[in-house]
Parts: sequence; structure tokens; C-alpha cells
Amino acid sequence: MPIDPYVLLLLGTVGLAALLPARGTAAEVASGAATAAIAFLFFLYGARLSTREALDGLKHWRLHVTVLACTFVVFPLLGLAARGLEPVFLSHSLSMGLLFLTLVPSTIQSSIAFTSMARGNVPAAICAGSFSSLAGIVITPLLAASLLGGSVGGFSADALWKIVLQLLVPFAAGQLARRWIGGFVARHKRVLGLVDRASILLVVYVAFSEGMVRGIWSQVSPLRLGGLLVVEAVLLAVMLTLTWYGAKLLRFGRADRIAIQFAGSKKSLASGLPMASVLFGAEASLALLPLMLFHQMQLMVCAVIAKRRSHDPEEADVTEQPDAATRTAVGTGTRPA
Repeated sequence: MPIDPYVLLLLGTVGLAALLPARGTAAEVASGAATAAIAFLFFLYGARLSTREALDGLKHWRLHVTVLACTFVVFPLLGLAARGLEPVFLSHSLSMGLLFLTLVPSTIQSSIAFTSMARGNVPAAICAGSFSSLAGIVITPLLAASLLGGSVGGFSADALWKIVLQLLVPFAAGQLARRWIGGFVARHKRVLGLVDRASILLVVYVAFSEGMVRGIWSQVSPLRLGGLLVVEAVLLAVMLTLTWYGAKLLRFGRADRIAIQFAGSKKSLASGLPMASVLFGAEASLALLPLMLFHQMQLMVCAVIAKRRSHDPEEADVTEQPDAATRTAVGTGTRPA
């Protein structure tokens, strides 16, 4: 089972914030830098997303609608159901963080990687992840406004304006600038990826520093953390099961079911952390914790599943699709016999 090195860096950042939280002027400077970092992150997201590739993927619309429904309908419904576990398993703050986790868009990179490992429909996974990320820029804040409004930090016109300025405007600017800087972004993908990750580490440090200064972490006990891990494990298991067998009931082929399972059962750490910082304000640290834990859990479990799926016999797709031409049309890469 893989341990994501970046998760270790995130945990190290949390430890640093616990030992040396930013205070006073340093906190103001760090907060301003984090705000700028969030705007830059979403500018890069906009510059990277190829609108043409996303539109090309619309021809396989059934798969993308299924993934979006899993991400923004089924997941949130399970998150709302989990609120019934208060206060036995989860505190109110952790419950709200868990609910926020269910509103975040799907991943792109790990969905593609696991779909490829399992010999699934990689082009579909690319488009599904891109659609989810693009839709999440708008849908996640709207869902948060509806479901989290008065629970954590409130949701006001000022909060909505911050979302527009820090998330939507930079993203739109990145899309507009793509025609001029798209090549540069593609050529320097590795370096800019490091900038992405460093920016997120800064956001995490600022959020957890503020949580330490305000004494928020006194609300979290080891027993509560254990309860959170159990609830997240059940949530992941339910989504992995629903995406696999639900896609089978919808008569998707094996390759498509793999893409649906990996794209529809995961949540994006890269998108969720900056959004939580904007939406939750002083309570952001508790909102970030469930997402960070779920991220590592989904990587470990999906790596095992992808490895097992890679050994599935090729004949598994024959009974699901009417003919080989259909498989080729949806981008499985299989040639007609």
C-alpha cells in the first residue's frame, strides 16, 4: 500500500503549525500570502484545462454524467446521512468537515493513474476528472452555501464575493490566458506542479496555525479521530461498491466501469484544501482534516483495487458491450477483431 509522500509533508506542516503557529504580524503576512497562493493555484488550473479536450469528451456523455452524479449527488447525500452520527462518533466540527469532503470535485491525476493500471478507459478518466474539476469550481461553493450555510463560519454575501474573487476570477483568467501561456504551462508542468504543492502547504500551515491560536484543536480527541477514520472507511467502501456495481447495472463495459469507479469514488485534495480555506475561515483546520485523511485512504485502497483489476481476464468485457466497435468508439483503445 503506497504512502503518499505529499501527505507526509502535509502532516509535517500540521506539526510545524502546532509547534510554531504564526501569530500577530507574521500571521497577517502568511494569511495574505496564502490568499495570493490560492488565486494563483486556480489561475493555473484554468490555464491547464484544455477546453477542446473537455468538449471532445462530451461524446461519451453517459459516463461523465454518471461520474458527476456520484461526485456531486451520491457523495453529498452520504455526507448528510453521516450527520446522524453526531455526537456519538463525530463532533459537530468534524461532521461538517466530513460533509465538506463529500462536496469536493474528483481527482484527475490519481484517477488516470489507477484507471491505466487497471487497464480501464483512460481517455474517459481524463475527461471525467477534467469535467469534475471544472464543475466543482461552481458546484462545490453552491453546495456548501446550501448545506453548510449556518453551520461552520456562516455563508454570507461577503463569503460569496471572496469565492468569486479568489476562485472563479483567477480560473477564468487562466482559461483566457491559455492561448498565450498554455505552451509554457505544458513545458514547465513539473516545476509548476511543485509550486502548486508548495502553495497548498502554505494554505494548510495558515489554517492550522489559526486553529492552534484559537484553541480549536482542544475540541479533537483521539477517540473522535478514530471515529472519523471508521466513518471515512465506510464512506469509501460504499462509494467504491456503488460506482462498480451501479455502472454494471447501467450496462457499461469493464473498461468504462473502471474509469467510473476510480473517478467517481475519489476526492481532490488539491481543489478541496484551497476551497476550505476560503469557505471556512477560522474553522478551516477542522474542515481540512477529514479531507487529508480521506485522500491517503483512497490512495491506499484504490492502489490495491487497481492492481487486482489489472489481472482481470480480457473476456470480462465481451458480455457487457454489444460489439467491439462500440468499445472502440468510447475510447477503450480496443480494435475490432
